[in-house]
Amino acid sequence: MRAARLIKMVLLLQSRPAMTGAELARELEVSERTVTRDAQALSEAGVPVYAERGRAGGYRLVGGYRTGLTGLARSEAEALFLSGVPGALREMGLEDAASAARLKVSAALLPSLRDAPKAAAQRFHLDAPAWFREPETPGALAVLAEAVWDDRCVRARYRRGEGEVERELEPYGLVLKAGVWYLCARVGGTVTGTGTFRTYRIDRFVGIEDLKDRFSRDEDFDLPGFWGEQAERFARSILRAEVVVRLSEAGLRALPHAVDPVAARDALATAGEPDARGWVTLTLRVESEQVAHGQLTGLGAEAEVVSPESLRRRFAEEAGRLAELYGRE
Repeated sequence: MRAARLIKMVLLLQSRPAMTGAELARELEVSERTVTRDAQALSEAGVPVYAERGRAGGYRLVGGYRTGLTGLARSEAEALFLSGVPGALREMGLEDAASAARLKVSAALLPSLRDAPKAAAQRFHLDAPAWFREPETPGALAVLAEAVWDDRCVRARYRRGEGEVERELEPYGLVLKAGVWYLCARVGGTVTGTGTFRTYRIDRFVGIEDLKDRFSRDEDFDLPGFWGEQAERFARSILRAEVVVRLSEAGLRALPHAVDPVAARDALATAGEPDARGWVTLTLRVESEQVAHGQLTGLGAEAEVVSPESLRRRFAEEAGRLAELYGRE
C-alpha cells in the first residue's frame, strides 16, 4: 500500500513543477504529516525530493529527475493502450503523434510487458459511429483540433437556419457523440476573460480560420461535466408535449428502451402506485404526439394511452385496422 503511494507521489511531482503538502495530501488521501514522512523516505531512497518552506513553498523534484515506466503492472499497461480511439485520432490529424507515443511507451516497458499493446488490441475495439450511417469527417476538424490543443482563437462561419453566422470562438474541447463531432467553445471571452460556453456541431461549419491568438483558458472548465449538462438540457428542451399512459410490469421494464432515457427517468420517478392488476399510471414527456405514437407502439399491449384523447383515438383506430388485417384468416 505504501509502496504504491510513494510511486504515485513521484509521478505527481514529475507531472507538475511543484505541489504543496495539502495538494499532495488531497491527491494521495492521507494527512500532511504522512506526506512529510513519505517525502523523507523517498529522499533516503535516492529520489531527489526537495521541500521548500514559506508561502510559495512545496515539494518538487530537482535535477530533472524522471522515473521510468518499469513499475507498470500488466493490467495497467494493457489499459494504457485502450485509452486511444484510433478513428478519432486519425480524423483529428493526430494518428502519427499517437503512434509515436505508443512506440515510445512500448519501448520503455519491461520485456515481459511488450505484448501488452497487441493483447489489448485483440480483445477490445471501439466503433464510435452509429449504425446505418456512413461516418464523415468534417473539414474543419483538423484545424479545430490544433486550436484546441494550443488554446488558439478561431473565426468560424456556420449554418444557422437559412443563413450563416460568423463568430470568434475560444475552442475548449471536442466531443465525439455517436459518430458526430461537436465543439465546446467560449464566445465573447477574448477581451474580458469571461463569455458564454456553447456547443457547435462541426459538420455545420462552412469556414474556419485560425487567428493564431492564444486565449487564457478557464482552468475550472470541466469538459465532461459541461457536455453532460448540455446533453441533458437539450434532451429536455425537445420534450414539449405530455401524454398520460398506463403500463403493465413488462411495460415499465421496457419503457427506458422505447422512449428518451431522460423522459423515462423523469416519468418513472413521479409514477403513482400500481393498481390491483399491477398497472402504473404515469405522465410522460414526449417530443410530439406523432413521435409518442411511434415510440409507444413498440410497447404493444403493455401500454394504454389515457390522454390526450387524439392520441388515444389514433391507437384505437390502428388497433381496429390490425384486428381487421389479422382477423381475415
